[in-house]
Order: sequence, then C-alpha cells, then structure tokens
Amino acid sequence: MKRTPISVDLSTIPTQFRPFFQNASIFDSSCSPTARVYFLDQGPGYYLKSASKGSLSKEAAMNAFFHSKGLGAQVLAYESLEQDWMLTLGVPGEDCTHPAYLGDPLRLCDTTAQLLRMLHETSPVGCPVADRTAEYLAVARHNRDHKIYDASLFPDNWGYASPEEAWAEIEQNGKYLRSNTLLHGDYCLPNIMLKDWEFSAFIDLDAGGVGDRHVDLFWGMWSLLFNLKTDRYRDRFLDVYGRDLICEDTFRTIAAVEVFG
Repeated sequence: MKRTPISVDLSTIPTQFRPFFQNASIFDSSCSPTARVYFLDQGPGYYLKSASKGSLSKEAAMNAFFHSKGLGAQVLAYESLEQDWMLTLGVPGEDCTHPAYLGDPLRLCDTTAQLLRMLHETSPVGCPVADRTAEYLAVARHNRDHKIYDASLFPDNWGYASPEEAWAEIEQNGKYLRSNTLLHGDYCLPNIMLKDWEFSAFIDLDAGGVGDRHVDLFWGMWSLLFNLKTDRYRDRFLDVYGRDLICEDTFRTIAAVEVFG
C-alpha cells in the first residue's frame, strides 16, 4: 500500500478530525485522482479519506455493513461538509500487492480465491445496496449514451471490436445477471488486506452491494493477470473458488459492461 510521508496544513482539515493528526506521522495513501487518503500513524492507525460532497456516502455505509460482518474496517466518522470525509480505523497487515504476497503467486491465487468464496457465502441481508446489478447496468447505459467507452480494456481475452458489439452483448445477456450475492465490487489485490497471510479486511468498498458474483470473479482474475504479469493462474483461481457456481460465458457479459466504465 502506497504511503508517502507528507506534512499537512491542519487548517484544511475539519476541526473534528484534527486531534487524530496530533503527534502522528502523516502519509499520503491515495490511489485515485478523485479522492485523498491520509494515513495517520499513531495508536492503531487511522485512515482519513476526503472526496467530493456526497461521493463517500455509499462507501461509508458499505464499510459499516462489512465491518458488522467481520469483513471490513470500522468507520469512526462520516461527515458531508463542503467535501465528504470518512475516518476509519486501521487494519493490521498489508494489501496483497506487497512483495511478500506477490512473491508466492500460487498461495496468493489460492488465498484470494478462498477469501472471495467466503465473502460470497456471507449473507447479504441488510446490505445498504440491495440491487447493485441494476446500478451496474444503468451506469453502462448512461456511458454508452454519452459515448464513454474504453476500447483498450481486455484486448487479449474479451476484446470488442466496437461499442456497438459490446452493447449488443449487454442487450442480449445483461438480463441474466443476478443480484443475489454480497459483492466487493472491485475485487483486486490492493483491496484485500492480509497479515502474515491471514485475512484482515476488505477495503475500498464503494462499488459493493448485492449483485452478480461474476463481477468479483472477473476482477479477481484480472488483478492476478495485471499484478503477476501472467494469465497462468486464471484457471486455478476459478478451480479453487469452485466451478459449481461459475458460468464462463457470463464473463464476456461482464467485460462488455466494464468497457463502458
């Protein structure tokens, strides 16, 4: 996990969060241009995230739900001011892009597959995002209408020759995507925290909700490919997760949705 030492002008931080900066080593732990994340290294450690107004509401709710299931970090505060601010308690360990984990790719593949099956077997009752699939398809439709399309995504595995071809796949098969499984929504190695190979938490849950398991499986496979620079672990990942709940054809539908952002 990226941690760059920085200094901070406390006048830019809402009053209620300033005590957490006192006597703390402060790091920039941001991984997105749309949000700023401070890691405050004191006591158990704290993460303070800021983003545009209203943009962290869903993430705060999903974090709280995952924490109630023993799957996520504790949300200590969420404030929607001129910007949104979310304070979470730190969790032990490092994310799965740490060299100690990347250096043992077979174990990493098996661990992430097992953790995903564990997540997907968790009851979604009470989840604050009850139909993530409807949102997922609505975003694809909106972006198609506004000509937002990334032709560079997935060229080796599920490439589409045109937006029209990708949309035809969604029109034909999008209706078969289900909303029956608790999803992370962005199941990538940087979003899985381990301590000495033991699970700590899932982080960055803003795309989570009750949806179709193939979304998480898709991104789990993609992340192993991206971070390990090889596709050799794809089949093993699916085998360890369990082929009994997987429809390979659905991955092509998921890819079609994802190219629309």
